[in-house]
Amino acid sequence: MVSNDSLKIKLEKYFMEDKADNTTHFGFKTIPEAEKADRVRDVFGSVASKYDIMNDVMSVGIHRVWKDAMMDWLAPRSGQLLLDVAGGTGDIAFRFLKRASNARVTVLDLTAEMLEAGRKRADAARISNQLEWVVGDAMALPFGDSSFDVYTISFGIRNVTRPQEALNEAFRVLRPGGRLLVLEFSKIPNDMLQWVYDRYSFNVIPLMGKLVANDLNSYQYLVESIRKFPDQESFLGMLRKAGFSNAKYRNLTLGVACLHSGWKI
Repeated sequence: MVSNDSLKIKLEKYFMEDKADNTTHFGFKTIPEAEKADRVRDVFGSVASKYDIMNDVMSVGIHRVWKDAMMDWLAPRSGQLLLDVAGGTGDIAFRFLKRASNARVTVLDLTAEMLEAGRKRADAARISNQLEWVVGDAMALPFGDSSFDVYTISFGIRNVTRPQEALNEAFRVLRPGGRLLVLEFSKIPNDMLQWVYDRYSFNVIPLMGKLVANDLNSYQYLVESIRKFPDQESFLGMLRKAGFSNAKYRNLTLGVACLHSGWKI
């Protein structure tokens, strides 16, 4: 007969081994889960100084329209507390604060270099007193339950090792009545248009990364990561699995990007 202590040791060893054997994708490569966070950190650390410029170049400025659409649907209110995960250089945080007086934003990102770029922008805009910058992991948020009114993540959740765990954490840290908004690249529901977009993505964007940021490999990964991310309906199911109610989505630019929304009821 196995003692309780022996059984506990066996179970812990089993789950540790199981976790060690788990794999995930890094672009089109299959890697151990334990390596992904470091690789993502290296990617964004490498491109941090040129990240905002590259967003404009890659999307011909359309990412600004998408982020404004995110704020339109969110409709920020005075005094709200926002957690912007993978918030990097502060694009979403700054938009939120422009629309919500007396609001505060905590920007969390895995990469310190991205947050430093955001801090410099905040200092220049003289809004640093409304912002907090935190290095952290979307799958293990360093905040208590029911801490925030709003949770946003923009073009970041596809880089998380286990996106479902990030959504579970989002639900945990939101207050009852709180709202989640996710902006992410998605799938165009038209095969011909998707084919054209794929040709642009794989042949042009990495080259732009080389010319503008002197980093072809990082932008090759970013393009590949888009193709590995779930489509609109599959991701909608993940929101519901995390506990979000009234979950829905809106396609942007024919589905090149997509907004997902959910409420903690």
